[in-house]
Amino acid sequence: MTTQPEACDLLIEAGFVVPVEPHGVVLENHAVAIRDGVIVDLLSIHEARARYQAKETVSRPDAALIPGLVNAHTHNPMTLLRGVADDLPLMEWLQGHIWPIEGAVIGPEFVADGIALAIAEMLRGGTTCANENYFFPDVQAAVYKQHGFRARVGLPVIDFPTAWAKSSDEYFDRATEVHDQWRHDPLVATTFAPHAPYTVSDANFERIRMLADQLDVPVHLHTHETAHEVEESHEKLGQRPLARLDRLGLVNDRLIAVHMTQLTDAEIALCAQRGVSVVHCPESNLKLASGFCPVGRLQKAGVNIAIGTDGCASNNDLDMFGETRTAALLAKAVAEDASAFDAASALRAATLGGARALGFETKIGSIVPGKQADLACVDLGQLETQPLHHVISQLVYAAGRHQVSDVWIAGKPKLRERELVDIDTVALVANARQWRDRIASIRVS
Repeated sequence: MTTQPEACDLLIEAGFVVPVEPHGVVLENHAVAIRDGVIVDLLSIHEARARYQAKETVSRPDAALIPGLVNAHTHNPMTLLRGVADDLPLMEWLQGHIWPIEGAVIGPEFVADGIALAIAEMLRGGTTCANENYFFPDVQAAVYKQHGFRARVGLPVIDFPTAWAKSSDEYFDRATEVHDQWRHDPLVATTFAPHAPYTVSDANFERIRMLADQLDVPVHLHTHETAHEVEESHEKLGQRPLARLDRLGLVNDRLIAVHMTQLTDAEIALCAQRGVSVVHCPESNLKLASGFCPVGRLQKAGVNIAIGTDGCASNNDLDMFGETRTAALLAKAVAEDASAFDAASALRAATLGGARALGFETKIGSIVPGKQADLACVDLGQLETQPLHHVISQLVYAAGRHQVSDVWIAGKPKLRERELVDIDTVALVANARQWRDRIASIRVS
């Protein structure tokens, strides 16, 4: 008696599958079967062909299939500010250039156009999920949804008026409205996104803690980004920022702590004990001379580490392959240990670590049956990644985003053989150029 093959929507066959779970494993000549946007099986190509009748089969014999990359800290509307104020220290960059320019251009149109450009760039680099932190989260969510891109959208809170809200009450009222609108969406979710300890009051942090618990959402903020931030907090408040956040009840497993370049051993132990996730943004930190996140020490303590590019105004790209390589290399130099943050750990941080930070670890971040089919194929057959001795090392230390051939989110194709699906790149470039002209006319010198 012959068994009838099972139906599936898509079978992706790859020379190598890197599932991330189990850690450091590479499966040769394997396939992933997908049905209704969900991974239903991971097995050898030979077994897959016998077991499944697929509506579509994609064969990539020279490629590594990996989980889609998770950019765990972004300000994606700021793609339109790429390169406007380079080679400046953080506070001069922020207060003297970025905030004045934003004050002149921020609005729904700026946010929508910046995110559309960012989505195209991220997809071409194998990124399938972003943790967003900017104004007009209602617009952000709509654009991410329109493009079928997975995101956590930050609900901003800051202690001064902006184009989004004029008072603390308005920030919170609008935050809960956006959360309620998107709370059941399969792709778009929310976080609270207080800007930083130096721009948010105790009273607003206490409201955030209460609402984050009630609504079951993470809290995403910049903290311990620079030595100046930590020193100023100590001088004004008698506490380092993390101690203040702990006093206010925010140091817990909901906290997505971004940058974290200034950490004592006791603070690292506290983060490990409380389940804090740390998002490492090495290229932004290097470019703004903000300091070095002690990734090696955090990893040894058991802290979940994720990787983010930060915004294009301080990076200046959304290249998670480049970011992950920089993270791995920098960790070794900071730790003075060549074994620190090895290639498999770096890839894990860029995928499952990001998913865990966002509270998405049951949905994405690894190639496991039952998870959403957010996947990327990386062509390792190109001369830049030959000869191929170790797949994961090659992905982290040699491969570039230009080698991403195919991307899927929830099983839907977003990039096919380097061509974006349903995105007009010519129109995106033309739109970016008109924004360049508008911004140039108001640029601060």
